[in-house]
Amino acid sequence: MTNELKTQICILGGGPAGYVAAIRSAQLGANVVLVEKSELGGTCLNWGCIPTKALLKTAEVIDIIKKSNEFGIKSEISSVIIDTALARKDRIVKSLKMGLDYLLMSKNVQILKGEGLVQSPQKILVKTTEEEIIVTCDKMIITTGSESLIPELKGIDLGGVITSNQAVHLAEIPPTLTIIGAGAIGLEFASLFNALGSKVTIIELQDKILPYEDTEITAELLKIMKRQGIKFKLGAKVKEIKKSQQGLITVFEENETETQIESDKVLVAIGRKFNITKDILALGLELNGKAIAVNEAMETSIANIYAAGDVAGNKLLAHLAFAEGRVAAENACGIKSKVNYNAVPSCVYTHPEVASVGLSESEVSNPKIGRFDFRNNGRALCHGEREGFVKVVVDRDTDVILGAQILCSQASELISEITLAISLGAKAQDIADMIHPHPSLSEAIMEACADAVGIAIHK
Repeated sequence: MTNELKTQICILGGGPAGYVAAIRSAQLGANVVLVEKSELGGTCLNWGCIPTKALLKTAEVIDIIKKSNEFGIKSEISSVIIDTALARKDRIVKSLKMGLDYLLMSKNVQILKGEGLVQSPQKILVKTTEEEIIVTCDKMIITTGSESLIPELKGIDLGGVITSNQAVHLAEIPPTLTIIGAGAIGLEFASLFNALGSKVTIIELQDKILPYEDTEITAELLKIMKRQGIKFKLGAKVKEIKKSQQGLITVFEENETETQIESDKVLVAIGRKFNITKDILALGLELNGKAIAVNEAMETSIANIYAAGDVAGNKLLAHLAFAEGRVAAENACGIKSKVNYNAVPSCVYTHPEVASVGLSESEVSNPKIGRFDFRNNGRALCHGEREGFVKVVVDRDTDVILGAQILCSQASELISEITLAISLGAKAQDIADMIHPHPSLSEAIMEACADAVGIAIHK
């Protein structure tokens, strides 16, 4: 027997876009049903953002101990107990999931745990472990997210070939690791496993790391990661993966020469693909490439159906999914809202970190550039983190800040100042005149903006 349930808004997918859409819709007085077949919080909370950053903190502590002599402390690492690090990661995830469960419950969001199959613009069949439920809704928000992209490659299904989902659960540190892909995911896991003691080699099809980031930033990060002991094979195409007596052999072509590398594990990190199932496609939604096409209100081509997060095809970032989920909910509830795509920060949690927002130098026809190196920043030197710089991109005629790129140990924390500046249409002079605490890393942003208008003091 199939039960029926009526609601105003039904949300398909409980990741960052989905649960934010659910909470915001409920705040606005709507009756909400949230359908999730796996884990609330999606990839970000369970296998992505949070677990990796928890483990990267372990890597950071290892790095600090290794250079403790510089701070007058004699210490050494006797061993890395990966089970303890994994248990800490699991506690953090569990705590946040409990918090999310409470938030949804407190807002009276009805959660259906099961697979949701879209039958029409107003109906979703939900298959739970106990029953089947037909959910009839006035409006639908599709937030089904994305998953690891697996290439069609011989040997890709061999044991020991893993994705990021498995990498955050490895019970043993692999002595050697080959990573396919030098995007954000590949580089973050390279930083992690390199600190844990693995010998890491990254193979990347393009001739640079982080292909969509500023070239000057990525060139400097590449130098730093090489000094850390990570090896890179850029402009190299993977041909196949084979089993060996010791582990796996990755065969690749580099400079028109076929070569190979042996490792205990191979991590595939070439990107992600949208979770758009056949039932969703059967609706006849207009697509933008392989993503669901939406307008600025997150509306799809079919009335009363919205899409947000990764499936909407913008940058695959959890914080952007939060914003899109909120905007979709507000428009579904009758409030006009839109996302400011000119001010979306991106962060890569390597050591040091990379953060950017807005336009890069290459995207502006005749920009003014301001920059400041952290080797001239007092707080950075006190931290023992002198590498990196701030680079701001300014409109030559108006001095309005158009973008910025930061390379430093706390770049992800610093980028919000520039994000705010872009959101408010601030000028470089405004930030240059703003009093920043001393000593602080944020002074580098002030100095870079001052440099853009020709008044830098410490450069």
